[in-house]
Amino acid sequence: MNFKTLSALVITAAAAGSAFAESPGTWTNADLGVSTKTRAEVQAELAAYKKAGVNPWSISYSMTRDFRSTASRADVTAQYLKNRDAVAAINSEDGGAGSFAASQPAVASDTLAGQPTASGN
Repeated sequence: MNFKTLSALVITAAAAGSAFAESPGTWTNADLGVSTKTRAEVQAELAAYKKAGVNPWSISYSMTRDFRSTASRADVTAQYLKNRDAVAAINSEDGGAGSFAASQPAVASDTLAGQPTASGN
């Protein structure tokens, strides 16, 4: 048998062994994205959104439109100054790994992996 015939045989055998048929699955309405709500329930939701003047699926919906902070400017500034170094460390090139490693206490251990214990076990 020459090389071309042998290589063609190997490629054909490899390709033939990679396709497997599957039995049809059992699908539920949840798998297909079928709504569990009735038409009346959906229409009632739409009417409630229109009455409230808010539609969270609208392209112009703003979650923060009516938000009002209870913190004063001085409180926010003090909190920023307190956490400034931690935020800078997290946003650094190493993602804060160096900062987190430095803040963790070192674990003292004289046992290396794979060494037997003092009792010989």
